[in-house]
Amino acid sequence: MIEYNESEFLVETEVPEDELIISRTDLSGKITYANETFCDISGYHEDELLGKSHNIVRHPDMPSAAFKDLWETIKAKKQWIGIVKNLRKDKGFYWVEAIVSGVYKKGELVEYKSLRTPISYETKLKYQRLYDKMRAENGEKIRKVIYE
Repeated sequence: MIEYNESEFLVETEVPEDELIISRTDLSGKITYANETFCDISGYHEDELLGKSHNIVRHPDMPSAAFKDLWETIKAKKQWIGIVKNLRKDKGFYWVEAIVSGVYKKGELVEYKSLRTPISYETKLKYQRLYDKMRAENGEKIRKVIYE
């Protein structure tokens, strides 16, 4: 069992309405590009992101089924659109709608790109409940907040 004691873990960073988070990865999911907004929102410097797995921002509230679906979709040469809760460097979090797709040059897949935008409070609540349910049904770790 993993326990998170950092108070920041419960602190949300709001993605500004007029911002677009952009990143690119190689075919194994390692970050090759991170725009300034991605760095600002995630709390990482660019040099801390480049070469790292995009999982560096994977929040433990995200069910594995969501990423299984993402990878199956993009490997089938389709665009994946979904709601994602990401983990900041300081253990805070932020919610986005993500659009992930392959980048092709002369018909050959060369990398993946991800564009992320803010979502509404209602959408965040809906997906937090859905993801909690999915993780519980799949025997994954469930979220538990304890005040002592």
